[in-house]
Amino acid sequence: MLKTEWIKQGYIDEPVDLKAEIRRLCQEKQAVLLAHYYTTGDVQEAADFIGDSLALARKAAETDAKIIVMAGVHFMAETCKLLSPEKLVLCPDLNAGCSLADSCRADDLKRFKEAHPGYKVVSYVNTTAAVKALTDVVVTSGNARRIIDTFPKDEKIIFGPDYNLGSYINAVTGREMLLWQGGCHVHERFSVEAILELKREHPEATVLAHPECKGPVLRVADVVGSTAVLLKYAVEHPAESFIVATEAGILHEMERQCPQTVFYPVPPEVSEGSVGCHCNECQYMKMNTLLKIYNCLKYEWPSVDVDPAIAREAVKPIERMLQLS
Repeated sequence: MLKTEWIKQGYIDEPVDLKAEIRRLCQEKQAVLLAHYYTTGDVQEAADFIGDSLALARKAAETDAKIIVMAGVHFMAETCKLLSPEKLVLCPDLNAGCSLADSCRADDLKRFKEAHPGYKVVSYVNTTAAVKALTDVVVTSGNARRIIDTFPKDEKIIFGPDYNLGSYINAVTGREMLLWQGGCHVHERFSVEAILELKREHPEATVLAHPECKGPVLRVADVVGSTAVLLKYAVEHPAESFIVATEAGILHEMERQCPQTVFYPVPPEVSEGSVGCHCNECQYMKMNTLLKIYNCLKYEWPSVDVDPAIAREAVKPIERMLQLS
């Protein structure tokens, strides 16, 4: 890109090697760059750590970095701030939200709790800090069943916000948790028909699916698990080929760790007459770009803060989860 075009965009003064500059700024400013598995490949390649949201926040808290850059979505930056309140937490694009987190507002959950006295609230980590502050214990997709199993069988539980994950946990535990009607717009869109067609074309392939997917998708899957669990399974079974039903960004790390393995992304459902793509992607995760990360580091903005009163309550269910798991 010509220098005049860079200046016209108003981002930086001159063309640079963005990855190299990001690494230079991280070293210069004692910053750590975190990238979720669902970001683009070039962002993952520039990061210090890649992974799922809570694991990344915990990893950053263990470092001596003064600045955390969370290349993910907004609630993930909040979680980083909860676990590292003394650090400056930056979010490359504040508009990078999350359909799942947005499906459960704190005011709505508060009213729901009041309407169901005596219930414990178990919240998926994909929630805002304000929702976590109303929660008894937080879970991840990887440990949800293990955490739920610590409760007495007759415990009254509100599980949210992901309905599909809650339904899956109910099915495998025999419980009847009261489920919040929320969901991830990406995992809601996976096509069962597409999976079956891919299976017909590649009968030897193992179907991997994230528990945020709808029940019919999970029923045709061979392995159900968090993004980290699916990646681990692929690494441990390199001779297999895989049909993957989770956000397509994970394919970058799967292919990096398993270069001889073939991965088939499951496309989203498409309406009649529309042209479907071959990947199911989260547009919010893809809002993280090298250019935004560069500017974020250079100007140390925009930052993410959490109200101290909310933070004091929001960190408790995370600590409770760590105790239980």
